[in-house]
Amino acid sequence: MTDDQGYGDFSLHGNPHLETPVFDRLARGSVQFERFFVSPSCAPTRAALLTGRYHSRAGVWGVTKGKEYMRPEEVTFAEIFRAAGYRTGMFGKWHNGETFPHDARGQGFDEFVGFPFGHLNNYFDAELDANGAPYRTQGFVTDVRTDEAMRFIERNREQPFVCYLALNAPHEPMQVPEKYFAPMKARGLDDFTAAIYALCAKIDDNLARLLAALDRLKLADDTILLFLTDNGPQTDRFNAGMRGRKGTVHEGGTRVPLVVRYPRRVAGPRIVKPIAAHIDVVPTLLEWCGVRTPAELRFDGRSLVPLIEGRDAAWPDRTLFVISAQGAPTLETAGGLRTQRFRWVHEPKVSAQDQLYDMVADPAQRHDIAAQQPELAAKFRAEYEAWLLDVAQKGFAAPVTEVGHREQRIVSLHPQLARFAEPLRFWGKSGYVHDFLTNWTSLDSAVTWDLRVEAAGNSALELVYRCPEADAGATVRVMIGAEQRETTISGTSMAAVPTADRIKPKDVPPMEWSAVSFGRVTLPAGATTLTLRALTKPGAQVLELKAVRVTALQP
Repeated sequence: MTDDQGYGDFSLHGNPHLETPVFDRLARGSVQFERFFVSPSCAPTRAALLTGRYHSRAGVWGVTKGKEYMRPEEVTFAEIFRAAGYRTGMFGKWHNGETFPHDARGQGFDEFVGFPFGHLNNYFDAELDANGAPYRTQGFVTDVRTDEAMRFIERNREQPFVCYLALNAPHEPMQVPEKYFAPMKARGLDDFTAAIYALCAKIDDNLARLLAALDRLKLADDTILLFLTDNGPQTDRFNAGMRGRKGTVHEGGTRVPLVVRYPRRVAGPRIVKPIAAHIDVVPTLLEWCGVRTPAELRFDGRSLVPLIEGRDAAWPDRTLFVISAQGAPTLETAGGLRTQRFRWVHEPKVSAQDQLYDMVADPAQRHDIAAQQPELAAKFRAEYEAWLLDVAQKGFAAPVTEVGHREQRIVSLHPQLARFAEPLRFWGKSGYVHDFLTNWTSLDSAVTWDLRVEAAGNSALELVYRCPEADAGATVRVMIGAEQRETTISGTSMAAVPTADRIKPKDVPPMEWSAVSFGRVTLPAGATTLTLRALTKPGAQVLELKAVRVTALQP
């Protein structure tokens, strides 16, 4: 699965600006879904793909500040297949919870190499996570992930395995090797679009490497291969004439390619016409592999095996639902539904009236027919409201960070999951993963995290920060449970790490960070809080806060 690669980012789908020969060849020789749908943004799609359930039901309702955390009790396909004797590996972008048990290893993957949050801000020689430990890579990140996936497959070629390769291109930042960028610029494209299409070409080359590895290992016939993307394009570029882009609940924000290849069961190419979605992937794989679905599980999706194998004569029409991740899952948030013929759209911030489109007669969604078919529009609204109540019934509480697990001894507490008030604010204002707290100008300010200590024991605490020499000397206190420690802040480098961006990045660039120790504390098991306060402020501000690092010494 690729990241922010829209339906139109393939030459097979009519894009005149790039070539994706490997994908095109794979799709033409496999099963292609003509109308396959996902969620409008990253983390929601991933939660639905992993569980076979709508992301709201799984507790995901955003992409940052804890809204991307899937409930740990949700059962993923990795957990099901591992229980059935499969070796499970995940390589790339997780984005459904940064810490155990929300992370990939906590949700059923034996091996993980990638990053647990929403995106990286450096694609060359990136630092990744390898089974809970920092892993400094060499080379371009798309190549690195594919290498790791291929090594996993080769190590496990004699046993059943599940390999989930989640590439983070062509998501920003716009960093790509010159070999791929120069040909796109020569076509007269702006730097941003040229970089996106260059990243797509890089993906295509790595798809070729992956397919060649399956052939070399003589695994191609018996391996189910799926290729899809996580949402529509992140910019207004070619999208096969569809309305909308990433983040919208229109066709262009949610329709993506799905290609399925399984030579042992499906001999030739096929184009599937009925609508399908990410929630269908898990039931499909379980049926094809003969793996029993746990009795307590209730999928929102259904197995697509009859469609893939051409046994779809009696396939009934169905309704697929969608909701944006740009607000709480209520009627104040954009949402909608899709049947085989119609798309109903609810965008309260755009229009007071709901919209209705005939997707057969009007695939570009140019003519709203809600006024002409009010009864049908009202019927769809009632169905959507009932669905929304159903998937939101467990609520959406902020996640509590767990520390003291054997599976993750080092936990970084980032301010995205903390409570704080003005004048403290995020440096980049968005609060996405690489952002940090700045403007610590008041001694009344505090930063607090809610924690759960899995196992009592000793832990070491460190403050990850930066501070100009002119502001050095502040005293900062940490309070956790019944313990408190203090440290003095030294001046640090304020430099940004050089990166090979083709355009100025929208996100926070990599920074140089320093760490200072608070010493050791003894933590009892159970719920607690960790709070930072400044006792003195000799300069303009106390410091800029990246994280508090908790290392369990005796878990």
